[in-house]
Amino acid sequence: MNLIIITNRLIRLVGNLFKLFSYLFHAVLPTARFTIPINSQPKVNWGNTSVIPRIIWQTNYSNRSTLPVYLNYLFNRLMSLDYEYRYVSTEAREQFMREHAPEHVYKAYQKLTDGAAQADLWRITVLYQQGGIYMDIDATLVWPLRKILRGEQEALYIKFKKGNTDYTNFFLATVANNPDYQTIMDTIVDNIENYDVKKGVYGTTGPEALNCVLQGKNVHARGRNYVCIQGTFTNEHFQYLDKPRGKWTHQDPNDLIKK
Repeated sequence: MNLIIITNRLIRLVGNLFKLFSYLFHAVLPTARFTIPINSQPKVNWGNTSVIPRIIWQTNYSNRSTLPVYLNYLFNRLMSLDYEYRYVSTEAREQFMREHAPEHVYKAYQKLTDGAAQADLWRITVLYQQGGIYMDIDATLVWPLRKILRGEQEALYIKFKKGNTDYTNFFLATVANNPDYQTIMDTIVDNIENYDVKKGVYGTTGPEALNCVLQGKNVHARGRNYVCIQGTFTNEHFQYLDKPRGKWTHQDPNDLIKK
């Protein structure tokens, strides 16, 4: 069996054990929270293995997190010691888009009422302009990041599963000024300006917008089991403990765009 797959399964086992412990922990200490730093500089200075900038981007509604979310952050830092880490709050996302995004992109961003949808457009914009790696707050690396990206020239995408042609956006890695990201950004903006309620978050700003652009293109992608997985240390309960029903799946598609 491939060593990465073995490591993947061990990480899932350890993560699930911590997850079970976290139910007890937060039952005893319901108000305990841990702070994810706004910025964490590289801890070591190993040589570059890829031209993709060594910056990890993450966002969430708050950096005051429950125990499993914080443990997930710590584990990812262990797997990316030579990378800079940047946490971007809801307010900082809006400030970045206002100050750096093209005017029509920012106007589209302002129309979105859901935090996850806003994060979808922000991640594409910030990666297009500055490059780096984006991971959802519940994403977990299964291998050291420098080894995952070794030799990558422009970008790495994740496929949902082996043999599947659909790409996901919970992990993205790219150089700045990637033309595909420009097209994805424009596609999302067009989806917002010509909103189809049947698409909801997933189809308007999420993975379907990514797939609309990448289908048929010759891009480098791997299965998620070899790069990054979700829900290992945490789940919706712990991620949204302070914001019940805050996940995008609870969003009414009719309310996604400001009238």
